[in-house]
Amino acid sequence: MKQSINILISGGGTGGHIYPAIAIANEIKARYPDANFLFVGAKDKMEMEKVPQAGYKIEGLWISGIQRKLTRKNASFPFKLVNSLWNARRIIRNFKPDIAIGTGGFASGPTLIMANRRNIPTLIQEQNSYPGITNRLLGKRVQKICVAYENLERFFPANKIIKTGNPVRQDLLTIHSKLQQATDFYQLDKSKKTVLVLGGSLGARKINQLIEAHLAFFKTQNIELIWQCGKLYFDTYKKYNDNKNVQVHAFLNKMDLAYATADVILSRAGASSVSELCIVGKPVVFIPSPNVAEDHQTKNAKFIVDRHAAIMIKETELDTFLVVFESLLKDIGKQQSLAENIKELALPSATKDIVDEVEKLLSHL
Repeated sequence: MKQSINILISGGGTGGHIYPAIAIANEIKARYPDANFLFVGAKDKMEMEKVPQAGYKIEGLWISGIQRKLTRKNASFPFKLVNSLWNARRIIRNFKPDIAIGTGGFASGPTLIMANRRNIPTLIQEQNSYPGITNRLLGKRVQKICVAYENLERFFPANKIIKTGNPVRQDLLTIHSKLQQATDFYQLDKSKKTVLVLGGSLGARKINQLIEAHLAFFKTQNIELIWQCGKLYFDTYKKYNDNKNVQVHAFLNKMDLAYATADVILSRAGASSVSELCIVGKPVVFIPSPNVAEDHQTKNAKFIVDRHAAIMIKETELDTFLVVFESLLKDIGKQQSLAENIKELALPSATKDIVDEVEKLLSHL
């Protein structure tokens, strides 16, 4: 196989699609330093900022999803789709990729459709237990489908599925040796329990409201809070940094250290977060977002809960939070069993396994 290969990667819309794409690119680059990379994203979406920050070139398509409600935006969808297919064709003709990889999101649909039409090897990576519509449509066309969950044969051809897991930050593999470093970094008192609250990079309004409403409870329980409220909400909640034992962050740049010091974690259930939390191996309470396509966060969380590896509280059931959370705090045995069970679901070599599949497709060049 030639060393100077052209890798086309498309995925975006959310961090859950972008960061796996970047992780896959980094692993390919480590194996093939002379490889050329081009990302394709959706204009005005976060990948147009995050991918260049990671050191890769990106081109944007004029594409968005179909709204579930009747809106004017839906009327423009056919025009956006035709425009995106045309531009994806142009990008592929100019870049001449040896393989096209999709990690989900609107832009990956037109990109991989056009790559497939030109007989370029194609692979998709599906992060969720319930695949999004783009990957469901692509599944019939691509050569390989790397998944993170079992029993996806009802969505994809069984002979194309490879269970690899989701790419995660490699620094999470060593968090258990970082407790002292993490304690110092976050200036914590480890005679107290630390609760880590994760609402995603933008933030989760309901989770933030829940934490704010129960600050007095956390204080009486002698808990130190590391509260990632999201950049959209930081101005609202930063005042609580004045409270002893409360740290409010818009974003956590040292996620490995935050995970290392946490005794219990409250989190959304996006695919990347779930995969990370399996590797972290701490007791988790999932509060899935109901505002995502196909309600996939609830399905992701349920997969873990059904294996006695986490607790889930739906947004419609947040009035039970105090009872559920206080019960978990008092039950050390339950904390240990949740931590052990979720750790057993970890797939730490996902990125390498996905790139192994990429190499198999490239080996025919």
